[in-house]
Amino acid sequence: MATFLPFVSTVFIAISGLFVAIGWVLVARRKIEAHKKVMYWAAILAVVFFITYLSKTIFIGSTSFGGPDDIRLYYTIFLLFHITMASLAAVLGIISLTTGYKNNLKLHRKLGPFTSVVWFISATTGIAVYLLLYVIYEPGETTQLFDAILNLILFI
Repeated sequence: MATFLPFVSTVFIAISGLFVAIGWVLVARRKIEAHKKVMYWAAILAVVFFITYLSKTIFIGSTSFGGPDDIRLYYTIFLLFHITMASLAAVLGIISLTTGYKNNLKLHRKLGPFTSVVWFISATTGIAVYLLLYVIYEPGETTQLFDAILNLILFI
């Protein structure tokens, strides 16, 4: 179960990214209604990803990098970049969806392409993080979320 949920969440974010790409093509072809539907499903898939990811983190824990020590620093920098892009993609995605559905098309047309690029970067780096944590290298230690928080509080 500790490796199944990360696989499932990665599949959902990958499909969400694919839907964003399809949505981009549809809007370029002026198929606005199809674009709206595809982007709606991209958002639903992203929410399912987030629920799956959060469930794994809360109930099973967070998996540390199990690869060689000499690349741990590079992995950590890459992970921080991914977390930054994922956070930015979530915020931009919500804003882009809202502006689209409220027909604030002036802002939506400016923000949409940028949001899509950030989303692709986030999805791609997320897949890479999954591969590094579970496929390329053996998974590291899994720390329960509540234990990690308690240790942090006791450390402070």
